[in-house]
Amino acid sequence: MSIAEASPKNPIVILDMGSQYAHLIVRKVRECQVLGVLLPFDISARELLKLQPKGIILSGGPASVCAKGSPTCDPKVFQLGIPVLGICYGFQLMAQTLGGKVERAKKREYGATTLYVDDASNILSGLDERETVWMSHGDTVSALPPNFAPVAHTENSQYAAAGDPARNLFGIQFHPEVVHTPRGIEVFRNFLYKICKAEPNWKLTNFVEQKTQEIRDQLGNDKIVCALSGGVDSSVTAVLVHRAVGDNLTCIFVDHGLLRKDEPEQVDRIFREKLGISLIHVDARDRFLKKLEGVSDPEKKRRILGREFIRVFEEEARKLGDVHWLAQGTLYPDVIESADTTGPASRIKTHHNVAGLPKRMRLKLVEPLRLLYKDEVRQIGRLLGLPEEIVTRHPFPGPGLAVRIIGKVTQEKLTICREASAIVEDELRTSGLYDVVWQAFAVVGDDMWVGVKGDERSLGHVVTIRIVQSVDAMTADWFSVPQDVVARMSNRITNEVPDVAMVTLAVSSKPPSTIEPC
Repeated sequence: MSIAEASPKNPIVILDMGSQYAHLIVRKVRECQVLGVLLPFDISARELLKLQPKGIILSGGPASVCAKGSPTCDPKVFQLGIPVLGICYGFQLMAQTLGGKVERAKKREYGATTLYVDDASNILSGLDERETVWMSHGDTVSALPPNFAPVAHTENSQYAAAGDPARNLFGIQFHPEVVHTPRGIEVFRNFLYKICKAEPNWKLTNFVEQKTQEIRDQLGNDKIVCALSGGVDSSVTAVLVHRAVGDNLTCIFVDHGLLRKDEPEQVDRIFREKLGISLIHVDARDRFLKKLEGVSDPEKKRRILGREFIRVFEEEARKLGDVHWLAQGTLYPDVIESADTTGPASRIKTHHNVAGLPKRMRLKLVEPLRLLYKDEVRQIGRLLGLPEEIVTRHPFPGPGLAVRIIGKVTQEKLTICREASAIVEDELRTSGLYDVVWQAFAVVGDDMWVGVKGDERSLGHVVTIRIVQSVDAMTADWFSVPQDVVARMSNRITNEVPDVAMVTLAVSSKPPSTIEPC
């Protein structure tokens, strides 16, 4: 099945030219209550037509349209009669493809810039004569294609925005998707509502109803198992599938020995007692840890765990009889980071539930949340009546503590990582910051530090605390925790967790770092 055939109908399609902001465009479109989906830049116009998109957005990108081998879309995209908005690189690509000219700018524009609006009748409707926008480009459109007219300029860009209203083709040199363009959302609303004539019908209540019916239609009376980890993604998936098929669902919870403190007990209590969903609890701790013996490479860890997960699920499913389906809590960022969907994206890390799956898998996948971001999933969890203790849980990787342990996984490092992370979360709850931050945990590796305990020299591990703020995990900023809170965390970890001599704090954002260490 092609990407287009697997995507919803009538979306706004964002063609990914490799921009770090591509997901922000999707989010802005959805913020306007219109479904946005991210697809590869080189998808054919024929495939696009199968989606019946209301509009197409060409993202920015780090390449130069003047460079050989730079990303380019199917030229027929501009002949489909579908509105197109080019952003930065996307604007330059549109201009060059349609007969305009792009050159290296004499003065590059980076950062906040004053935009002078020359025509406020279409894409920039409602904006003031002067607006602050965010620029990030070294090339510039020096000559417009035939039938294009200027819409806005800056001191260094003669054509900071331009368009051909007769064909609903528009290009802007700035980035309306970032917070540094304060009124960028107005640009999207103009494109979506006035130019594309899109309806604001992307509502999560509608999503729940539609997805429930889709699952019923897809499965019929078939039995299905759900890979339940206890995190918000898999929990929402389980409740949504249960809503659709009832007792035909059995959740399989695998304790691989890499979970958070007290997590197995919490999952049992919530799903058996509160939600009444059939649950099989598999104790596979020895099995998984044996597979990880001597393995240091993080990508290898993820692949080993992904394969073993599926083997366990298939074994348990066979015990249930005639089961052919596996439900997973795969999210949009999982798919993108594994480079499973879009074109120029490199694989950042293999997510065990995407690229980490075995090629020959007996069970067919059901992934109802595959197009969603984490905050959207939390909203759906509340709509489905999930307890807040699940809905508000911080994200936790499928491979668990294995990717928060740098180097080989040992029982000593597992204990340190689990106990230290529990202390970090406990202190955040005590200080009222747990729900303020996106994610918080502890990392341990093989680095050692000399300590002094009981007037004696000791050698202990270094624990790193990682606390970040984010919206969708595609970008993140480290969170500045009050000094007294950090002090309590450090004091408790060095005193309560055996074999720890030093605590450090990670203060890098994503990018250039990732949130998880490996």
